[in-house]
Amino acid sequence: MKLGFLASHGGSAARHLVNACRSGDLNATPAALISNNSRSPALAWAREAGLQVAHLSSARHPDPDDLDRAICEFLVKAGADTLVLSGYMREIGPRVLSHFAGRLVNIHPSLLPRHGGRGMYGDRVHESVLASGDAESGATVHLVTAGIDEGPVLAQARVPVLPGDDLASLKARVQALEGDLMLRAVRGLGG
Repeated sequence: MKLGFLASHGGSAARHLVNACRSGDLNATPAALISNNSRSPALAWAREAGLQVAHLSSARHPDPDDLDRAICEFLVKAGADTLVLSGYMREIGPRVLSHFAGRLVNIHPSLLPRHGGRGMYGDRVHESVLASGDAESGATVHLVTAGIDEGPVLAQARVPVLPGDDLASLKARVQALEGDLMLRAVRGLGG
């Protein structure tokens, strides 16, 4: 398995998987990372880790079809056969969806299908969980399909929502389990 990653910011799940590959905990090779953010910390650490890296965004490719083609071509040239979204804040184009169908995974910071869909990302998800009064939250790794947060669930992990929780405390508890959850899901794909 050769892993490609898309990240908009820090790419913590991607970093966790790269470390697992290097330590022998995951039978895979990290190949490439793309960010739509030229100042993304993920670009810096991925470059230092020896991955092929690229900044590909709508600023460089204003036509969505052109951007989709550039992303797909870069990942294919790098040899990636499995694609992991690690905090990637853009929709995936049809070329990438088609090429990596069944091998394209995302992690979402809630127990999907609750608190998923358009506009549900980052702190908004945790705020929604707190506002709903849910007794538990967690994270979900799912296959990516054309619908936002609608693909088949590969793995979930749960945490309680505690009395007195605020955004920071709930977010920290969910983030603490995301790396291992992603690792478990990618192993299930054959890594």
